[in-house]
Amino acid sequence: MKMKLYPLALAAIALLGACNQDTKNTSAVDEDGLAAFSADSMRLHVAQLADDSLMGRKPFTEGETKTVAYLQKQFKQAGLEPGNGDSYLQEVPMVNIQTNADPSMTVSAPKGNLSLKGFDDYVIWTDKIADKVSLNNDEVVFAGYGVVAPEHNWNDYAGLDVKGKVVLVMVNDPGFAANDSSLFKGKTMTYYGRWTYKFEEAARQGAKGCLIVHTTEGASYPFSVVQNNWNASKLRLDDRAKPKPYTDINGWVSLPAAKRLVAAAGMDSTSFFAMADKPGFKALPLNLKLSTSMKVTTTFNKSYNVVGKITGTKRPDEVIVYSSHWDHLGIGKADETGDSIYNGALDNATGTAGLLELARAFKSLKVQPERTIIMLSVTAEEQGLWGSAYYAQNPIYPVNKTVANINIDGINPNESTRDIITIGKGQSELEDYLKEAAEKAGRVLAYENHPEAGYYYRSDHFNFAKVGIPALYTSNGMEVIGKEAGYGAKADSIYTEKHYHRPSDEYDPTTWTFAGGIDDLKLLFLVGKRLAFETKMPVWKEGSEFKAIREGK
Repeated sequence: MKMKLYPLALAAIALLGACNQDTKNTSAVDEDGLAAFSADSMRLHVAQLADDSLMGRKPFTEGETKTVAYLQKQFKQAGLEPGNGDSYLQEVPMVNIQTNADPSMTVSAPKGNLSLKGFDDYVIWTDKIADKVSLNNDEVVFAGYGVVAPEHNWNDYAGLDVKGKVVLVMVNDPGFAANDSSLFKGKTMTYYGRWTYKFEEAARQGAKGCLIVHTTEGASYPFSVVQNNWNASKLRLDDRAKPKPYTDINGWVSLPAAKRLVAAAGMDSTSFFAMADKPGFKALPLNLKLSTSMKVTTTFNKSYNVVGKITGTKRPDEVIVYSSHWDHLGIGKADETGDSIYNGALDNATGTAGLLELARAFKSLKVQPERTIIMLSVTAEEQGLWGSAYYAQNPIYPVNKTVANINIDGINPNESTRDIITIGKGQSELEDYLKEAAEKAGRVLAYENHPEAGYYYRSDHFNFAKVGIPALYTSNGMEVIGKEAGYGAKADSIYTEKHYHRPSDEYDPTTWTFAGGIDDLKLLFLVGKRLAFETKMPVWKEGSEFKAIREGK
């Protein structure tokens, strides 16, 4: 799961200029292609992709079948060639894991036993292939942030044997809660702060279970978002050919419940967690034992990435990949209105529709791109970035010939903004390309307001970055034209609190004009068009953790 910085009522300015003039080909420097973008077309695609008939676009459902069929048809109509040989599809072998958890968890403690209530106090699941998993009076160890980071001289598992035990860990990084810029990247989250990393590290350490203490500030979303995972089916890649280690039980514990656990262990819950912020922290057994169980049903199947291309005229082996995930959460827990379909209109029917607009724009160019343009609509992002992970591990086009990835996870449906936000400040030269395009359009490049949320590690571009491909990920600006200061930030908060990963994320034909969203797409188009006519390869900047990967160091 991931959060984004786009509010429901934000988008971009309408008038765009030309991109950077560092090529002799006029197609790369004039406004060729911009007229192809259509707000009406965006509305049409979003309305279709977010319709109840697609049942929330969850992989392994009829909703996937309909979505994939729609995208193949639209890719073909946009003039895209099949992107995987003679097919528009890339199979993604996956396993669906459905759990049925006990309604409570028993805690044996020195101060007496207590019981935690599933859904209210904690949410658990498993990534294991089994008929049943359980905790049976298994010991709990507080392992700080659950991080092993040699480059930061930090190891929460130092000298600790957690085999057969449950680790309780904090969300985010040590520098976040301590507000200490000398720890990791201070308030800016690193990958070590992501919940996915913490589960992976716990499994590598041999832990039986891993429970993350949730805070809204540290996770960047409320506990209600976590609760959507209660007894919900989860997907991951089918790795039976090369099995990975997994804990028996993963999950989250609410902060009030975590404080109850600490108090039951006879410790001061008001100051307990702060000890993990200090260098040299040593893991601490809590003298607690947990018991609960889950029944598990697994189904192996294939989901699909949808891939289309425009073959380059001069350097067809060099590719620029635009990506966006087509999936959402399907049908789940009903909200207060009784709606149980998680339509995912903003997240991410808008981004998926954006790929179709970009495809039409590139096909409309009077001079076609010299490098190959790939439109990649990936599956299972909401389940853990699995579609893009599979592509990165099994690339259709060689990694060393992939010029860049431009990822779209949400497009503003309404008002224009003066700024556009890049996620992951200082990562690659693509940021500079975007800045130049924005300035020529009379706009400014801004940076994410909440770097502590770790957005750069939370959408599909991250899997491209992990294999060294420079990746650009943007979000909506906050300076909404014609609105008072703070309007954009307020709208962003409203979306996060009321609509993110909820059934209410639906297409609104009365307000979603996409006048601004189209303009943000135009900027991304200009960046890709510049790349398509260049001969150089963009590079990672000094200080990026991905630079050495690209350079083979």
